[in-house]
Amino acid sequence: MNKNLVFLCGARDFHALDWYRSAEERLPNEKLCILTDLIAGEGFQKLISEEDNIYSLIILDKFLFKRQSNIGNLWRNILKLLVLPIQIILIKRFDKRNPNSIYHAHSMYYLWLAAAANVEFIGTPQGSDILVKPFKSKIFKTLSIWAMKSAKYITVDSEKMRDKVFEISAVKAKIIQNGIDIKAIEEFSFSLPKKDLIRDRLVSIRGFSPLYRIEKLLIARNIENNAKDFPISFIYPFYENEYKQKALKYFTPNDDDLGRVNRNEMYELLFESKMVISIPNSDSSPRSVYESIFCGCAVAITYHPYYDILPISMKERIILVNLDNKNWFTDAIEKANTIVTSKFLPSEEALDIFDQRRCFNKILNLLND
Repeated sequence: MNKNLVFLCGARDFHALDWYRSAEERLPNEKLCILTDLIAGEGFQKLISEEDNIYSLIILDKFLFKRQSNIGNLWRNILKLLVLPIQIILIKRFDKRNPNSIYHAHSMYYLWLAAAANVEFIGTPQGSDILVKPFKSKIFKTLSIWAMKSAKYITVDSEKMRDKVFEISAVKAKIIQNGIDIKAIEEFSFSLPKKDLIRDRLVSIRGFSPLYRIEKLLIARNIENNAKDFPISFIYPFYENEYKQKALKYFTPNDDDLGRVNRNEMYELLFESKMVISIPNSDSSPRSVYESIFCGCAVAITYHPYYDILPISMKERIILVNLDNKNWFTDAIEKANTIVTSKFLPSEEALDIFDQRRCFNKILNLLND
């Protein structure tokens, strides 16, 4: 690629950082960098290192709350809007000092920044940027339509998002999965003891917020006396403190509240897990579900359209649950017991769709276009 690639994003965003790591394998360091306004803060783990090529806008970390909360989320969004004009100026200055650059903006706020700075960019909005927020705020929708129309390309990870992007903006988005680090999963599996793994964990892997219906999961687990004997390990990239405090009353002494874990800690949990649970109200293309499958777990999900496009080898690890069935939790465990007796063998189709290195090649094709 002849141009410099600039990731315009929050440097604490797992998805954006994974794209950056994939780019590191393909592009020389001098042609690659991250331009960011967030590094850690609010209890988030720092994902970048001294070796990474990082350039700063106004870093907001020290102005944020010490932990995540609804009030903290609101304050962060207000703060981002307040400094938006300054950030735009800083991006313009950066672009002037670094000509021949193209930007990959991750999440809608950074699409706004790129569009307002009038730089050349492709944009990758998050699921809620397209499926939820435009229908709650006319200002958000107007700015997002303008930003998406300003982009060279918009990439999304599901047909559901592609259709909604077209519905609200008439922009034809490209479907490219965020992808998962299959190489890292394989390397981690090689480091495990050669004896058969004992899969006895149940894991909730999504955000600890109302969208992901953690409270419903706990109530379903507690309905039957025998279900109380099944402790759950909770890992999550973020949480809403008020909701979490409400849900804690349903915890049993054996439940594990592990919070945000690093990638290897997550892999270790997943290789010990029989079943992973993901039952959100709305979903686009959940990478954590795919990672769980590639780590050999059975995964209990509520139906969302992304299920329809999964390769057969991955569908065979999925348990579709109906939350109206009061016994869905224990029924799912019975099915998981059968599923995990066989090893997961990904098809070539699964690798082509979800290997993040192959996915980044598709991004590179857009950047070179």
